[in-house]
Amino acid sequence: MNPTDISTTQRVDAFVAAARPLESGDLHHLHQLCVGVSWPHRARDVTLLMSLGRGYLALDEIERVLASGMYFEMGEDFAMIGMMMTAPRLQTLGAGRWLLDRILADCGGRDLRLNATRAAYRLYESAGFVPVATIHQRQGIVREGPLPEVVSACPVRTLQASDQAALRALDQMAFGAERRAVLDALFAVSEGTVAVRDGAPAGFALIRDFGRGRVIGPVVAEDEAMATALIAPLLRRHVGQFLRIDTFCDSPTFFAFLDAAGLDAFDTVTQMRLGKQRGGDGPVRTFGLAAHTLG
Repeated sequence: MNPTDISTTQRVDAFVAAARPLESGDLHHLHQLCVGVSWPHRARDVTLLMSLGRGYLALDEIERVLASGMYFEMGEDFAMIGMMMTAPRLQTLGAGRWLLDRILADCGGRDLRLNATRAAYRLYESAGFVPVATIHQRQGIVREGPLPEVVSACPVRTLQASDQAALRALDQMAFGAERRAVLDALFAVSEGTVAVRDGAPAGFALIRDFGRGRVIGPVVAEDEAMATALIAPLLRRHVGQFLRIDTFCDSPTFFAFLDAAGLDAFDTVTQMRLGKQRGGDGPVRTFGLAAHTLG
Protein backbone atom coordinates (compact mmCIF):
# COMPACT_ATOMS: atom_id res chain seq x y z
CA MET A 1 0.00 0.00 0.00
CA ASN A 2 1.30 3.42 -0.93
CA PRO A 3 0.82 6.24 1.63
CA THR A 4 -0.30 8.54 -1.18
CA ASP A 5 -3.26 6.22 -1.83
CA ILE A 6 -4.72 6.86 1.64
CA SER A 7 -6.92 9.89 2.11
CA THR A 8 -5.80 12.47 4.65
CA THR A 9 -9.44 13.15 5.60
CA GLN A 10 -12.33 10.91 6.60
CA ARG A 11 -15.83 11.43 7.92
CA VAL A 12 -16.05 9.98 11.45
CA ASP A 13 -19.57 10.19 12.89
CA ALA A 14 -20.57 13.86 12.41
CA PHE A 15 -16.98 15.03 12.09
CA VAL A 16 -14.60 15.41 9.18
CA ALA A 17 -11.35 14.15 10.63
CA ALA A 18 -7.94 15.14 9.28
CA ALA A 19 -4.88 12.95 9.81
CA ARG A 20 -1.47 14.54 10.19
CA PRO A 21 1.93 13.37 11.43
CA LEU A 22 2.61 13.67 15.14
CA GLU A 23 4.56 16.79 16.01
CA SER A 24 6.71 17.69 19.00
CA GLY A 25 3.93 19.91 20.38
CA ASP A 26 1.34 17.11 20.42
CA LEU A 27 2.11 15.83 23.91
CA HIS A 28 -1.13 17.31 25.26
CA HIS A 29 -3.21 15.73 22.49
CA LEU A 30 -1.69 12.28 22.96
CA HIS A 31 -1.91 12.40 26.74
CA GLN A 32 -5.52 13.57 26.47
CA LEU A 33 -6.32 10.41 24.48
CA CYS A 34 -4.57 8.23 27.09
CA VAL A 35 -6.79 9.70 29.80
CA GLY A 36 -9.87 9.25 27.61
CA VAL A 37 -9.25 5.52 27.10
CA SER A 38 -8.17 5.00 30.75
CA TRP A 39 -4.56 4.13 29.99
CA PRO A 40 -2.19 4.81 32.92
CA HIS A 41 0.42 6.79 30.96
CA ARG A 42 1.59 10.01 32.57
CA ALA A 43 2.91 12.92 30.51
CA ARG A 44 6.49 11.75 31.15
CA ASP A 45 5.65 8.31 29.71
CA VAL A 46 4.14 9.81 26.58
CA THR A 47 7.14 12.12 26.19
CA LEU A 48 9.48 9.11 26.21
CA LEU A 49 7.43 7.29 23.58
CA MET A 50 7.19 10.37 21.36
CA SER A 51 10.98 10.64 21.42
CA LEU A 52 11.32 7.09 20.08
CA GLY A 53 8.61 6.76 17.46
CA ARG A 54 6.58 8.38 14.72
CA GLY A 55 2.89 8.36 14.00
CA TYR A 56 -0.33 10.17 13.30
CA LEU A 57 -3.12 12.08 14.98
CA ALA A 58 -6.68 12.40 13.73
CA LEU A 59 -8.36 15.66 14.71
CA ASP A 60 -11.68 17.25 13.83
CA GLU A 61 -12.28 20.75 12.48
CA ILE A 62 -11.94 22.37 15.91
CA GLU A 63 -8.76 20.46 16.87
CA ARG A 64 -10.42 17.88 19.08
CA VAL A 65 -8.25 14.76 19.07
CA LEU A 66 -10.13 11.69 17.78
CA ALA A 67 -7.49 8.98 17.38
CA SER A 68 -3.76 8.24 17.31
CA GLY A 69 -1.32 5.61 16.15
CA MET A 70 2.45 5.25 16.35
CA TYR A 71 5.21 2.99 15.10
CA PHE A 72 8.70 2.40 16.44
CA GLU A 73 11.35 1.36 13.94
CA MET A 74 13.94 -1.06 15.33
CA GLY A 75 16.73 -1.98 12.98
CA GLU A 76 16.29 -1.96 9.22
CA ASP A 77 13.44 -4.45 8.87
CA PHE A 78 11.31 -4.45 12.04
CA ALA A 79 8.90 -2.14 13.85
CA MET A 80 6.54 -2.18 16.81
CA ILE A 81 3.10 -0.60 16.47
CA GLY A 82 1.49 1.04 19.49
CA MET A 83 -0.34 3.98 21.01
CA MET A 84 -3.32 3.02 18.83
CA MET A 85 -6.12 4.89 20.58
CA THR A 86 -9.55 6.09 19.53
CA ALA A 87 -11.82 8.36 21.56
CA PRO A 88 -14.36 6.06 23.26
CA ARG A 89 -17.39 7.55 21.49
CA LEU A 90 -15.83 6.81 18.08
CA GLN A 91 -14.30 3.37 18.55
CA THR A 92 -16.54 1.54 16.07
CA LEU A 93 -16.48 4.16 13.31
CA GLY A 94 -13.30 3.35 11.44
CA ALA A 95 -10.78 5.92 12.66
CA GLY A 96 -8.49 3.23 14.09
CA ARG A 97 -8.34 1.27 10.82
CA TRP A 98 -7.77 4.49 8.88
CA LEU A 99 -4.66 5.33 10.93
CA LEU A 100 -3.50 1.70 10.99
CA ASP A 101 -3.55 1.64 7.18
CA ARG A 102 -1.34 4.74 7.11
CA ILE A 103 1.13 3.11 9.50
CA LEU A 104 1.18 -0.16 7.52
CA ALA A 105 1.95 1.84 4.39
CA ASP A 106 4.81 3.65 6.13
CA CYS A 107 6.20 0.34 7.43
CA GLY A 108 5.95 -1.59 4.17
CA GLY A 109 8.56 -4.35 3.98
CA ARG A 110 9.14 -4.55 7.73
CA ASP A 111 8.15 -7.37 10.05
CA LEU A 112 5.66 -5.93 12.53
CA ARG A 113 4.60 -6.71 16.08
CA LEU A 114 1.98 -5.24 18.40
CA ASN A 115 0.14 -6.04 21.59
CA ALA A 116 -3.62 -6.07 21.13
CA THR A 117 -6.25 -5.37 23.73
CA ARG A 118 -9.42 -7.43 23.50
CA ALA A 119 -11.24 -4.41 22.06
CA ALA A 120 -8.69 -4.00 19.25
CA TYR A 121 -8.04 -7.67 18.44
CA ARG A 122 -10.51 -7.85 15.53
CA LEU A 123 -9.06 -4.71 13.96
CA TYR A 124 -5.57 -6.19 13.81
CA GLU A 125 -6.80 -9.61 12.75
CA SER A 126 -8.64 -7.99 9.83
CA ALA A 127 -5.36 -6.37 8.77
CA GLY A 128 -3.59 -9.74 8.63
CA PHE A 129 -1.94 -9.91 12.05
CA VAL A 130 -1.80 -13.36 13.66
CA PRO A 131 -1.64 -14.14 17.40
CA VAL A 132 1.68 -15.17 18.93
CA ALA A 133 1.29 -15.25 22.72
CA THR A 134 -0.67 -13.99 25.69
CA ILE A 135 0.90 -11.28 27.83
CA HIS A 136 -0.13 -11.18 31.48
CA GLN A 137 -0.28 -7.80 33.18
CA ARG A 138 0.48 -8.21 36.89
CA GLN A 139 0.44 -5.29 39.27
CA GLY A 140 -0.17 -4.14 42.82
CA ILE A 141 1.32 -2.75 46.02
CA VAL A 142 4.42 -4.76 46.94
CA ARG A 143 3.79 -6.65 50.18
CA GLU A 144 6.08 -6.98 53.15
CA GLY A 145 7.27 -10.43 54.08
CA PRO A 146 9.47 -13.11 52.54
CA LEU A 147 9.29 -14.10 48.90
CA PRO A 148 9.41 -17.73 47.78
CA GLU A 149 12.96 -19.04 47.74
CA VAL A 150 14.80 -18.10 44.56
CA VAL A 151 17.54 -20.45 43.38
CA SER A 152 19.56 -19.38 40.34
CA ALA A 153 22.84 -20.66 38.97
CA CYS A 154 24.09 -17.08 38.53
CA PRO A 155 24.69 -14.41 41.18
CA VAL A 156 22.83 -11.13 40.74
CA ARG A 157 24.27 -7.64 41.23
CA THR A 158 23.26 -4.03 40.56
CA LEU A 159 23.41 -2.85 36.96
CA GLN A 160 26.42 -0.70 36.07
CA ALA A 161 26.90 1.70 33.16
CA SER A 162 29.68 -0.52 31.81
CA ASP A 163 27.14 -3.35 31.34
CA GLN A 164 25.13 -1.56 28.65
CA ALA A 165 26.82 -2.95 25.53
CA ALA A 166 26.44 -6.53 26.80
CA LEU A 167 22.81 -5.93 27.76
CA ARG A 168 22.00 -4.59 24.28
CA ALA A 169 23.37 -7.82 22.80
CA LEU A 170 21.32 -9.97 25.20
CA ASP A 171 18.19 -7.97 24.43
CA GLN A 172 18.68 -8.37 20.67
CA MET A 173 18.91 -12.15 21.07
CA ALA A 174 15.74 -12.27 23.15
CA PHE A 175 13.71 -9.65 21.29
CA GLY A 176 14.72 -10.62 17.77
CA ALA A 177 15.60 -7.13 16.54
CA GLU A 178 18.14 -4.43 17.29
CA ARG A 179 16.65 -1.65 19.42
CA ARG A 180 19.60 0.37 20.68
CA ALA A 181 17.69 3.67 20.69
CA VAL A 182 14.98 2.18 22.90
CA LEU A 183 17.42 0.63 25.35
CA ASP A 184 19.57 3.74 25.58
CA ALA A 185 16.46 5.78 26.41
CA LEU A 186 15.48 3.24 29.05
CA PHE A 187 18.97 3.05 30.56
CA ALA A 188 18.83 6.82 31.07
CA VAL A 189 15.72 6.57 33.30
CA SER A 190 16.10 3.10 34.86
CA GLU A 191 17.83 1.17 37.58
CA GLY A 192 18.40 -2.54 37.28
CA THR A 193 19.93 -5.86 38.15
CA VAL A 194 22.29 -8.12 36.20
CA ALA A 195 22.87 -11.87 36.42
CA VAL A 196 26.54 -12.73 35.98
CA ARG A 197 28.19 -15.87 34.63
CA ASP A 198 31.98 -16.12 34.39
CA GLY A 199 32.26 -12.38 34.96
CA ALA A 200 29.93 -11.42 32.08
CA PRO A 201 26.24 -10.40 32.07
CA ALA A 202 23.94 -13.33 31.31
CA GLY A 203 20.58 -11.62 31.96
CA PHE A 204 19.13 -8.37 33.25
CA ALA A 205 16.06 -6.54 34.56
CA LEU A 206 15.27 -2.82 34.48
CA ILE A 207 12.82 -0.78 36.57
CA ARG A 208 11.61 2.78 35.95
CA ASP A 209 8.81 5.20 36.76
CA PHE A 210 5.64 4.51 34.80
CA GLY A 211 1.94 5.14 35.22
CA ARG A 212 0.74 4.79 38.82
CA GLY A 213 4.16 3.79 40.12
CA ARG A 214 7.00 1.85 38.52
CA VAL A 215 7.26 -0.90 35.90
CA ILE A 216 9.73 -3.79 35.79
CA GLY A 217 10.99 -4.43 32.28
CA PRO A 218 12.52 -5.43 30.09
CA VAL A 219 13.54 -8.63 31.86
CA VAL A 220 15.83 -10.87 29.81
CA ALA A 221 16.91 -14.20 31.27
CA GLU A 222 17.95 -17.73 30.39
CA ASP A 223 15.20 -19.35 32.42
CA GLU A 224 12.51 -18.74 35.00
CA ALA A 225 14.91 -19.16 37.92
CA MET A 226 17.19 -16.43 36.58
CA ALA A 227 14.22 -14.17 35.87
CA THR A 228 12.91 -14.45 39.45
CA ALA A 229 16.42 -13.90 40.84
CA LEU A 230 16.68 -10.69 38.81
CA ILE A 231 13.24 -9.45 39.84
CA ALA A 232 13.41 -10.34 43.56
CA PRO A 233 15.81 -7.53 44.61
CA LEU A 234 13.67 -4.97 42.78
CA LEU A 235 10.59 -6.13 44.66
CA ARG A 236 12.35 -6.00 48.02
CA ARG A 237 13.45 -2.40 47.36
CA HIS A 238 9.88 -1.28 46.66
CA VAL A 239 7.80 -2.65 49.53
CA GLY A 240 4.69 -0.52 49.91
CA GLN A 241 4.95 0.88 46.38
CA PHE A 242 2.91 0.18 43.24
CA LEU A 243 4.74 -2.01 40.72
CA ARG A 244 3.76 -3.59 37.41
CA ILE A 245 5.23 -6.26 35.16
CA ASP A 246 3.96 -7.51 31.78
CA THR A 247 5.11 -11.05 31.13
CA PHE A 248 4.81 -13.95 28.69
CA CYS A 249 5.71 -16.43 31.42
CA ASP A 250 2.59 -18.21 32.68
CA SER A 251 4.07 -20.95 34.84
CA PRO A 252 2.33 -21.57 38.19
CA THR A 253 5.66 -21.13 40.00
CA PHE A 254 6.29 -17.73 38.46
CA PHE A 255 2.73 -16.60 39.16
CA ALA A 256 3.04 -17.78 42.78
CA PHE A 257 6.21 -15.71 43.13
CA LEU A 258 4.43 -12.60 41.85
CA ASP A 259 1.33 -13.32 43.96
CA ALA A 260 3.47 -13.51 47.09
CA ALA A 261 4.91 -10.08 46.27
CA GLY A 262 1.45 -8.56 45.77
CA LEU A 263 1.56 -8.33 41.98
CA ASP A 264 -1.85 -9.77 41.18
CA ALA A 265 -3.41 -10.66 37.83
CA PHE A 266 -4.94 -7.52 36.30
CA ASP A 267 -5.42 -8.01 32.55
CA THR A 268 -4.12 -9.78 29.45
CA VAL A 269 -3.32 -8.66 25.92
CA THR A 270 -2.43 -10.69 22.84
CA GLN A 271 0.88 -10.27 21.10
CA MET A 272 0.37 -10.38 17.32
CA ARG A 273 2.68 -10.26 14.32
CA LEU A 274 2.62 -9.46 10.63
CA GLY A 275 5.61 -11.04 8.92
CA LYS A 276 7.98 -13.58 10.37
CA GLN A 277 8.26 -14.41 14.05
CA ARG A 278 11.17 -12.76 15.88
CA GLY A 279 12.99 -13.85 19.04
CA GLY A 280 12.20 -16.57 21.53
CA ASP A 281 14.50 -19.25 20.09
CA GLY A 282 17.90 -18.23 21.47
CA PRO A 283 19.75 -18.76 24.76
CA VAL A 284 17.81 -15.96 26.47
CA ARG A 285 14.13 -14.99 26.43
CA THR A 286 12.07 -11.97 27.38
CA PHE A 287 10.32 -12.46 30.73
CA GLY A 288 9.14 -8.85 31.12
CA LEU A 289 8.23 -6.26 28.50
CA ALA A 290 9.64 -2.74 28.46
CA ALA A 291 6.12 -1.56 27.57
CA HIS A 292 3.17 -2.80 25.54
CA THR A 293 4.16 -0.26 22.91
CA LEU A 294 7.87 -1.08 22.84
CA GLY A 295 7.79 -4.84 23.40
